Amino acid sequence: MKAFRYLLVCLLLAVLGAWFWQALATDPGQVIVSLHGTTYITTVSKAILLTILLAAAVWLLALLLRLPFRLWRRRQRKQALARMTGGLLALHEGRWARAEKLLAAAAAHAPFRATARLAAAQAAAARGDAAAVEQHLAASSDDAADPAAALARAQSLCDAGKPANAIGQLDAAALKGPPPPRALLLRVQALLACQRAGEAWGMLGAIKAAQVLPLDELSALEERIAAQALRESADANALADLRDRLPTALRDRPAVVSAYAQRATDIGMEDAAANAIAAALSSAWDEGLAQQFGRIPPGRNSAPSARLDTADGWLRAHSDSPALALTLGRLSAGLQQWGRADDCLHRALAQGAGTEAWEALGDLHGALRDDATARQCYANALRAGRGEPVQPLSGRDVREQIFDAAVIEERDEHGVPRLPEDRGQKTEDRW
Repeated sequence: MKAFRYLLVCLLLAVLGAWFWQALATDPGQVIVSLHGTTYITTVSKAILLTILLAAAVWLLALLLRLPFRLWRRRQRKQALARMTGGLLALHEGRWARAEKLLAAAAAHAPFRATARLAAAQAAAARGDAAAVEQHLAASSDDAADPAAALARAQSLCDAGKPANAIGQLDAAALKGPPPPRALLLRVQALLACQRAGEAWGMLGAIKAAQVLPLDELSALEERIAAQALRESADANALADLRDRLPTALRDRPAVVSAYAQRATDIGMEDAAANAIAAALSSAWDEGLAQQFGRIPPGRNSAPSARLDTADGWLRAHSDSPALALTLGRLSAGLQQWGRADDCLHRALAQGAGTEAWEALGDLHGALRDDATARQCYANALRAGRGEPVQPLSGRDVREQIFDAAVIEERDEHGVPRLPEDRGQKTEDRW
């Protein structure tokens, strides 16, 4: 296309030249120039030719005069480009001081100023120099509301533990059109840090559309926002409404169920909390939820033994669960079934329940006025929490210790008993 355009221009010039020559062939004309008493007489064609030659000479002279400046600017640009490249490479390699120095030098070249200053601020942040970060950000643009600088300041404020200031910085940015994906993610993170998960939940659709995170990280963020929003619910109505609006797949995740149950317990909805955990465990087993089930206080509208009956129903399928054994011990102790509670808690300890089982056993012996054993249990809870060896309790014979560690035998479809690792694989398959 460009060659065709050049061809048309050449043809047009040829036509104009022919017409001009034809017009001057019969009458060459006369040009008279008088200057300071001297008169110059020539033909029109010669005058035009001299004018063209004079213009070409002036242009050539101007080109020669500008050549040193052009070479100097070209050299500056090459140096700035080399510093920019070296600075970004040093930033990638973790050489923060060298990267900051090279990038600050590259910022002297106007086209690279904003990019180089922002990268230099990143290097200064990696060094932990907050003053240098602010200096680079301030020099990155003449406009304090420049979107790129505002985004970098918001990230710096989030890293410094000032999420409210980061939100203000994003609000002050003079954004033209929709915010960039990173600004959306930063705002969500800042809202979560400010305990405003409800607002963050409203931005989840924009985060998904922007594709700023891979699918696994997006799923984890969605779960975190949902769980925190449930924990921040103002009352029972808000809690129920939010849970009903959650997608089914998200509502049944253990972290979300745990958050709902915790908030429901805090506002006096113990039965709803227990029912939510029971429903989740019926579809997919989770040790954390099973342990939380035993920590929920008794409900006001349910039979005292109803929750213990529910937990008993899980025992055959999950006889090797330390969390279930601990929950059965707590629920039995709540009903003053001291013998069964003691057996369940010792079983939980034998299966590796650890600190919480020792504390529950200490509470049990405290309720039985066995202060010496209670103190030993609490001491073992501290030792277990620090990873130190615990002191075995006296009075447990070999038969009882074997019973503590025993689990219900499971067989596969061929009638072969499952080994412990096979039972673990079966639990994973249920997930």
